[in-house]
Amino acid sequence: MPEAQSPAPPAGGPREPIVKWRPRSLRARQLLAASVGLLAFLALAGVALDRAFVTTAEDNLERRLEGYALSYANKVDFGRDGSLIPPSDSAIDPRFGQPGSGLYAEIVLPNGRWSSDSSLGPYLPSGKLLKPGGRDFEGPLDMTQLDGSAGTVYRFGLGTVWGARGPQSEFQYSIYVLEDTQVLTSQLQTFRHALWVYLGSAGVVLLLLQGLILNWSLRPLQRVIAELKRVQRGQAQGMTGNHPRELEPLTESINAFIDSERENLERQRNTLADLAHSLKTPLAVLRAQLDDGVHAMALREELDIQLKRMNDLVSYQLARAASSGHALFSAPVAIEPYAESIVRGLEKVYAAKGVICEFEIDETARFHGEPGDLQELMGNLLENAFKWARSRVLLTVAPLGGTANRRAGLLLAVDDDGPGIAEDDVAKVLQRGVRGDERVQGHGIGLAIVQDLVRGYRGELTVSRSKELGGARFEVQLPPGL
Repeated sequence: MPEAQSPAPPAGGPREPIVKWRPRSLRARQLLAASVGLLAFLALAGVALDRAFVTTAEDNLERRLEGYALSYANKVDFGRDGSLIPPSDSAIDPRFGQPGSGLYAEIVLPNGRWSSDSSLGPYLPSGKLLKPGGRDFEGPLDMTQLDGSAGTVYRFGLGTVWGARGPQSEFQYSIYVLEDTQVLTSQLQTFRHALWVYLGSAGVVLLLLQGLILNWSLRPLQRVIAELKRVQRGQAQGMTGNHPRELEPLTESINAFIDSERENLERQRNTLADLAHSLKTPLAVLRAQLDDGVHAMALREELDIQLKRMNDLVSYQLARAASSGHALFSAPVAIEPYAESIVRGLEKVYAAKGVICEFEIDETARFHGEPGDLQELMGNLLENAFKWARSRVLLTVAPLGGTANRRAGLLLAVDDDGPGIAEDDVAKVLQRGVRGDERVQGHGIGLAIVQDLVRGYRGELTVSRSKELGGARFEVQLPPGL
């Protein structure tokens, strides 16, 4: 049986992916691109210089042959019968008298022609009569050398008129001067050899110089890579600030990311430590009740109290952990819709007090972070203001700083007309490291959450006396971003 052949793949079936080689190194990419550009430039420059030299050499050759032709025209003479009296070849150039010298002269007459002694032997292309004043430069034209080998020549022709004895004796004749192309070819070979040697040497030098310049220009990137490796190995805390302007946004972003991750880790550790420390007291109370063998009813009441306390502690610490993290690069968030939603809810809770909340919100102000963080930030500040205000609360929001290359920061302030906070108590209100249940005393846990959020965004929270309403003023300043 014939061997079964595997079916050909369908016409529309999957094809093998075309893998294009690309250098993975920036240095290799730049060196390759610069080398290709340099080689292309040198090649074009060489061709242009060669073309310019050829054109210049041919122009010089034409002028030189024209000079020989004019010399013959000035020195040629004719007899009474119109016969040519040729000038001495050596008087113009000795090569005209040497057979096969490479420089030839020919005079074309109406009834004949004359050639210089150098034309004896070689077979040269014959010229024709030209109009008076006519000039003709041709080449290269085929010829046969004195030894029978093929060659080429350039030829210049000059048409003139002989009329020394009056108009009746005038007649036309033409002078041709020919030169072997070997002279021009030799010049071209010498020039081209020197040209490509020099261009090649210049190319090698430029490639080496280009490699040195490339290494020098990429050295900041190599320093960034080295610093990143040190950070990865734990040998450095972050990137240094000594970098070119073009790399500063990158290093600042890396430092911001490192700081953000380090702060998040530290915050999580603090949250767990606070939670563990807070739960130790209720657990110790329960352990003491069990060890003392109290009555079941008393134990149940104490158990209910401590369980409620532990539930509050866990909920608080989880809320802190949930609100503390934020994305480093977030889309801008409009503030007024969130502020209106929060205030509507608070007005219902504190309806009995009849508190009025006023807004002074700049339309261009934006919060660059998580919407949940904005809600926690404004919600706790506004709730605190509603709690202590007598009748009025003021929310002020405005952009802070910012340039064409850096986004603006944010100023968020909440004023109330309540009793305010004494200057001596401000540090206690904003004290960090206090246990959660201790923070509930006074202004509650809301200000602790606000403080953690503000620090998470590298901002600043200040508490002062409100100049407009007379109560407390909580002012949050978030710095401009990257």
